[in-house]
Amino acid sequence: MKQIKKLENIARLLEPTEKTMNKISESATEYIKHFIEHLPEMPGYQTGQLDQLKAFTVQETSRTFEEILHALRTEVDTIGLNSAGGTHMGYIPGGGLWTSSIADMLAAATNRYAGVSFASPGAVEIENQIIRWMTTLVGYPSTAHGNLTSGGSIANMIAIQTARDHKEINSRNIRQSVIYVTLDVHHCIYKALNITGLHEAVIRIVPQNAKHQMNVDLFHELIESDIRQGHCPFLVVATAGTTDTGAIDPLNEIVDLCDKYNIWFHVDAAYGGFFMLLDEMKDHFKGIQRSDSLVMDPHKTLFIPYGSGVVLVRDKRRLLKSNVQKAAYMIDTYDMDDINPSDTGPELSKHFRGLRIWLPLQLHGLAPFKANLEEKLLLSRYFHEQVKKLGFEVGPAPQLTVTAFRIKEGDKNSINEQLIKSLHSDGRVFFSSTMIEDKLWIRCAILSHRTHMNEVESALSMLKQHFDKFSNE
Repeated sequence: MKQIKKLENIARLLEPTEKTMNKISESATEYIKHFIEHLPEMPGYQTGQLDQLKAFTVQETSRTFEEILHALRTEVDTIGLNSAGGTHMGYIPGGGLWTSSIADMLAAATNRYAGVSFASPGAVEIENQIIRWMTTLVGYPSTAHGNLTSGGSIANMIAIQTARDHKEINSRNIRQSVIYVTLDVHHCIYKALNITGLHEAVIRIVPQNAKHQMNVDLFHELIESDIRQGHCPFLVVATAGTTDTGAIDPLNEIVDLCDKYNIWFHVDAAYGGFFMLLDEMKDHFKGIQRSDSLVMDPHKTLFIPYGSGVVLVRDKRRLLKSNVQKAAYMIDTYDMDDINPSDTGPELSKHFRGLRIWLPLQLHGLAPFKANLEEKLLLSRYFHEQVKKLGFEVGPAPQLTVTAFRIKEGDKNSINEQLIKSLHSDGRVFFSSTMIEDKLWIRCAILSHRTHMNEVESALSMLKQHFDKFSNE
């Protein structure tokens, strides 16, 4: 009993006193306020050393909260990409809403288990409510359902697994089964194919048109050719917002062919999906409501912090068939009315992910989300026009919010390689680069809710300085 009491006293150190909680909360709140307040003046990219962090080995004794915050301030939150800032225009940034961080704190502190309705009916209702709203947004029928995931990678994997199981692709027929993608399909699709065993199928790369969209005529020809060779076309992955250029494949034309040849139609709309909130953009997504499955990322176009994706499947029975598993120790949780999140994806231990999406939507309403998306579209069109006026070669006008540009130099990439290194070294605004048809292009992706005209003008000013420097050499 003495040993138990001794251990209890030490164990209770994990439960801070009210005084300690208040002190830590105040320090953390001040840290966050200071961070957000100074975001406009922080660079988009910055290098640095991690000497202090590398010395932070796990030890028996405690550290002060102030010491920990200092390490975060100097070697975590100021080094690398400034993903939270409006000057991050390189990859597909989401910004990360402050109100989502409050939701995460509430979810972590209350520690509701959101895997099964029996454990937390309210948490599951919130997650399912979000999914139902999203199915309505994309035009799916009431038979649809989905899963809130950590991002597009797991969401795409769930959809591809569901397609595999529904089409009964297995070791007997996989080498005759055909999957169609474009060169610009996101690389997480290949990860999903590896995980699901579908990498052994025949994978066809469908050529693209001048706007970097899937060429539907050539897609049709490939289908006919595969059938003549005795293959079985079973899955096509279209993209609604490619990472490289923001292109949206011609979804309605693709799904016509899928219906004709009984092919599972999956749409990776991780980047572009929530632009369907805007009336002016709905025609670009025509046909998505006829897809068998799709993916969207709230941590992109809803500005939610990283770790927020969703997969939707038109027929929830197919989704459930691929994921439902029973266990003797879980019998108390059976026979609930709600669909359990643990039955629609691979996760069993599942934190309350939905609150970080639901709370901001409830607190802000849809209006500011729509305004942000429309603003980013207009800013991207403005950037495309202005960067061309600076003398850069530009790619097609953006369908969404990505502009590809480069210094024109024939087939050589050397100047643009030097340019992107110079831009990264400058770091005031972060741009990324990509290879398109063996040419190096620089990408500007305008999507953070903290990117406004001031940040775009700063980006253009920075580009002008570097363009003039390279042009004069």
